[in-house]
Amino acid sequence: MENTETGKAVRTTCPYCGVGCGVIATPDGNGGATIAGDTEHPANFGRLCSKGSALGETLALETRLLHPEIDGQRVTWDAALDHVSSRISDIKEEHGPGSIAFYLSGQLLTEDYYVANKLAKGFIGTPHVDTNSRLCMSSSVAGHKRAFGADIVPQCYDDLELADLIVLVGSNAAWCHPILYQRIQVARAERGVRVVVIDPRRTATCEGADLHLPIEPGKDSVLWNGLLVHLADKGLVDWRFIGDHTEGFPEALAEARGQAGSIASIAIETGLNGIDIETFFSWWSEAPKVVSCYSQGVNQSAQGTDKVNAIINCHLATGRIGKIGSGPLSLTGQPNAMGGREVGGLANMLAAHMGFSPADRSRVSRFWQAPNLITDEGLKAVQMFDAIADGRIKALWVMGTNPAVSLPQADYVRAALCKLELFVVSENVVSNDTAAEAGVRLPAAAWGEKDGTVTNSERRISRQRKFLPLAGEARPDWWILSEVAKRLGYERYFAFESVSDIFREHASLSHFENGGTRPFDLGVLTDLSPASYDQLAPVQWPISQPGASGTERLFGEGGFATPNGRARFVTVRMPKLAAEVNEAWPFVLNTGRVRDQWHTMTRTGLSPRLWRHISEPFVEVHPSDAETMGLVQGQLAEVETASGKAVLRTLINEGQAPGSIFAPIHWSGQNSSAGRIGALVHPFTDPVSGQPEAKATPARISPLGVAYYGVVLSRVVPQIDDLAYWARSATSFGWTTHIALREGPTDWGAWSKTFMPDGEQVSFEDPSSNLFRVATLNSGRLEAVAYFASKPELPSLAWLASIFERTDLTANDRRSVLAGRPIEGLADEGDIICVCFQVGAHRIREAIRSGCNSVEDIGCALRAGTNCGSCVPELRRLLSDATSVSLDAAE
Repeated sequence: MENTETGKAVRTTCPYCGVGCGVIATPDGNGGATIAGDTEHPANFGRLCSKGSALGETLALETRLLHPEIDGQRVTWDAALDHVSSRISDIKEEHGPGSIAFYLSGQLLTEDYYVANKLAKGFIGTPHVDTNSRLCMSSSVAGHKRAFGADIVPQCYDDLELADLIVLVGSNAAWCHPILYQRIQVARAERGVRVVVIDPRRTATCEGADLHLPIEPGKDSVLWNGLLVHLADKGLVDWRFIGDHTEGFPEALAEARGQAGSIASIAIETGLNGIDIETFFSWWSEAPKVVSCYSQGVNQSAQGTDKVNAIINCHLATGRIGKIGSGPLSLTGQPNAMGGREVGGLANMLAAHMGFSPADRSRVSRFWQAPNLITDEGLKAVQMFDAIADGRIKALWVMGTNPAVSLPQADYVRAALCKLELFVVSENVVSNDTAAEAGVRLPAAAWGEKDGTVTNSERRISRQRKFLPLAGEARPDWWILSEVAKRLGYERYFAFESVSDIFREHASLSHFENGGTRPFDLGVLTDLSPASYDQLAPVQWPISQPGASGTERLFGEGGFATPNGRARFVTVRMPKLAAEVNEAWPFVLNTGRVRDQWHTMTRTGLSPRLWRHISEPFVEVHPSDAETMGLVQGQLAEVETASGKAVLRTLINEGQAPGSIFAPIHWSGQNSSAGRIGALVHPFTDPVSGQPEAKATPARISPLGVAYYGVVLSRVVPQIDDLAYWARSATSFGWTTHIALREGPTDWGAWSKTFMPDGEQVSFEDPSSNLFRVATLNSGRLEAVAYFASKPELPSLAWLASIFERTDLTANDRRSVLAGRPIEGLADEGDIICVCFQVGAHRIREAIRSGCNSVEDIGCALRAGTNCGSCVPELRRLLSDATSVSLDAAE
């Protein structure tokens, strides 16, 4: 399945989260493809989430960077590559190799990552190579290395279906890892697996849990230290495993006992209910098989590494590691975060899981024949951009990521980029917040055009195969890097002709002078022919023999990667918060993801249906806090921290803890006026991992004073000046733009003509109710419609898509448009709940009223929840709400 011809199906891998789902793409001959899940891939067995299902809608070229550019002018590849290599040489000569930095991405393929790391650390000689994986999984990396001696995930996905208890710590898996969440829910339904969620917020994941522990931010390690003490006091530790395979248990237990003396003290420190703590301890202790999954809520913390080790300590103490259905499992955020770690993409790694010991440096230096191999680790992401801001770093090459949106203090980062003497981006989009500042823009291959490998959260290497030709003059990242290397004089060492050449070298380095001492070993793959590489099936490292599917679990019988083979218990001390709330900053800002968008939306933002669930940047507030701050549902709010400000739509939600607010990370300057949440996040980092604290920034929130709220639906982007707020999303017919006006115009009709398209204009104005509505038609077709009101109570919009699709509006259609609701012959879906099948809340509620009493009933009637399943938690909530209403009516 490797042919890129029309109609020839190609097996590849999804480019979103770390689950690493298999995808079958079938090119349509017009630059697009139909997308389906790969039923033979062991990560997903054919299922795809809403984002993966919509991949075919993200392949158009309208937003692509298709040609090299220098200072905004199109140039040839030779001119661009000559310029980059010449400037790197000049800056290195004048300021030293440490004045050059690379910032990479978990979106890169392993082969791209390998070449970048080799060029920078071995030949240019700069240690300053880091990746956006620093922002999502570096605390897990640090925790694994402290406990196991190497960055190794001991478990596999099958354990989620074989466990008796699954603990999701800081993981909204229902939205962020929906395919794994559905596997958990199947096990819960069929085998009675218990699920515990530890999270300050009541998220969609909690709808499928048996216990939710709404812990205070930063206090996870107190709870897990308490569990360690409970296990010891109840005689539930595995003394044989501890004695044979570990060290440091007495010290770790003594520290835990000092801070977790009783259930009551744990409850006070964590903000949890004592009975719930006892229940959690009892379930964890008594379950024969436990999997503890941790994700961003653990990692993105100033105490992230300690949280990871506190969890691992409990598994080591009970010997529940590397066994069927038992062990700690890090859920990776990006598709190739682990592949990047394998080749040394982090600043504190060298290559092939090797560090900076004399033996490792000697080994890598001799293998690469590297003339300028670095001697020590470089600056991690946050510190790297500090060095750019203060002038220590003069040149930066960013590949496949958007730090001007995603990094903490994003405004500070964007300003720092302007100070560089050389700023290069390898990117496949023509514009994003970062690329807009770059002097050199190099068009990189996009998903669908890329060829190589990725490694998912369970150590499984999968092929990403191209099924589309390269667009314009786009080139693979590894090719771009190799061409620069050749111009720098290193042609002999970067004479790669294909990705299979690079993979073989990568595998050979992992095996070089290994002798079984390093678990990351791809030795059996070093002799793959190009044809065998092309046919490579998903495989989990380490791999013992050719053709094997790899190793599912590690460390079940010891054999850790430490010098003495013993795992290390880590002494986890009482957490110190990076910053605490006070009178000036009374709220804790928590950040995260939404269900249907990915990172800064340069790809998912192209799919109209992925906008149907959530179309604006928002902030979640608890009802009591909203009342105190004078906020109402749908009102715009200004959220401010010491680092920046944002303007967001208020969502009042009882699942949000009092004193805490939540905002998603996805919006950028490309689609909102002030939705860049990275600009608000403070710069504190974990002292071990260097991972930024993104879950607990002190903040304040207040209503934004506006005169009118509005929304414009149009076939073209409306150009409106002097707005208090705007947020834009793609639709099947054009764009939806939510706006707010600081002042109402004196003449609505005249003002609307400044941004509405030409054509027949019809309008409705009610000064007594502060309403204004206007539509433009052209030859009987709706071109644009706009609604304005003094309150944030605007019409439902989903039904209007069908009006835009009509070529000749009827009288009823026209009345419906100005009324803001369907009058006759049109259905109003309401808010879209199921993105896969575009099923809205109104239709779901009607189905419930008609007798659908379960998620399965709704699926049979409407298909909602039957594809990716990520909307199932919301279907459960609608069922629960309907039951509550019925009970209230009965009383």
